[in-house]
Amino acid sequence: MKGLFVVFHGFSAHSGISKKIFAQCDALRRNGADIELCHIEIAPDGTQHRMVGGQAIRTFGKGLRAKLEKRVSLSDITRYIRHEGVEFLYIRHDHNASPVLIHWLRKVKKLGVRIALEIPTYPYDAEFAQSPAVRKLKLRIDRMFRCRMARYIDRIITFSDDTEIFGPPTIRISNGIDFRSIPLKTQIHGDHHNLRLLAVANIHFWHGLDRVIEGLRDYYAAPHQCIVRLRIAGDGVETLIAEYRHMIDAYSLAEYAEVIGPRSGAALDAEFEWCDMGIASLGRHRNGITGIKTLKNREYAARGIPFVYSERDSDFDGFAIKRGDYLALTEHQLFGTDQDLDALLDRLARSDAHQSAEFISIFYGEDVTEEQAQKAEAIFTAACPNAEVSLLSGGQPVYYYMISAE
Repeated sequence: MKGLFVVFHGFSAHSGISKKIFAQCDALRRNGADIELCHIEIAPDGTQHRMVGGQAIRTFGKGLRAKLEKRVSLSDITRYIRHEGVEFLYIRHDHNASPVLIHWLRKVKKLGVRIALEIPTYPYDAEFAQSPAVRKLKLRIDRMFRCRMARYIDRIITFSDDTEIFGPPTIRISNGIDFRSIPLKTQIHGDHHNLRLLAVANIHFWHGLDRVIEGLRDYYAAPHQCIVRLRIAGDGVETLIAEYRHMIDAYSLAEYAEVIGPRSGAALDAEFEWCDMGIASLGRHRNGITGIKTLKNREYAARGIPFVYSERDSDFDGFAIKRGDYLALTEHQLFGTDQDLDALLDRLARSDAHQSAEFISIFYGEDVTEEQAQKAEAIFTAACPNAEVSLLSGGQPVYYYMISAE
């Protein structure tokens, strides 16, 4: 089946989005699709071209006229579709719903072409909250026309859990990465007195990296035994990056935190080797996102790096965690959550791992009273009659209970 993957922008070497699009095209080809990539390319002299399969299908020239023309004139793509017999389009949405795009989609549909539209982040309106006026105007135009645009879309591709967006049904997928192009982290530091944190992002306010910097300030203001360092790699919103640098200086954290700019290739691999833990998005609530399957989460995972994030990602957890919930982990994975700790302990005790155990040891932490610990022991004794249950004072911080089953 012959297809065309359409994006309305260009690419950069250090952009994770660029790498993802190339990997998507490769994956479609490996699954039998005959697909080419249509995108914008800007030559060193500033000349802008529309490219398909490495060949220019249109040259727009330079300057303001070229910038406008590439957005409002899409007839060259239509000619390519007709000439090459393209059967389906996979379009990456660029918040660019407009009468021009609607008119073009209508013409393409008349050619019998099936159309899938990928919306990388949904909902996305709140992403523009701190944008300059020009970008906010772009969103206003998109909001006016996106539902009409969607009438000509067969399916919307989403990384959210929504079953319908703007009218058409969705195809819910996960963000993908090419494991062949991402090396596994090999360096293990094994130093319990140093923790190295790495945040790699095209930096926006929803990444919430200010929260990490604020956390470092509070951490170093109190007694501490471990040295925690933070590196922020990437470009993005310049005013926000400047604000991060100002916070680091104002909090006297220059020894422990730095913004190092964008990295790609071997330089990026070296940063991943340096770190012990990855920092993904920590402020998704700021743009109204509760559940999404982000690209960066998957890159950290593919490299074998533990990471933290603030949204719900059903590929990794499948749980909606609320304030006040207790969490149970088994074999480093989330087992379950509950507002009632005793109820969660009972569910844990009745799990297969504990039902088959002969010996169960319960180590209770420093925040657990002896009476509470004895109640936990009673729960496991009742739920696991074939096991010998032992209760021990572990005195550990953070974790109420650490449970061993043999």
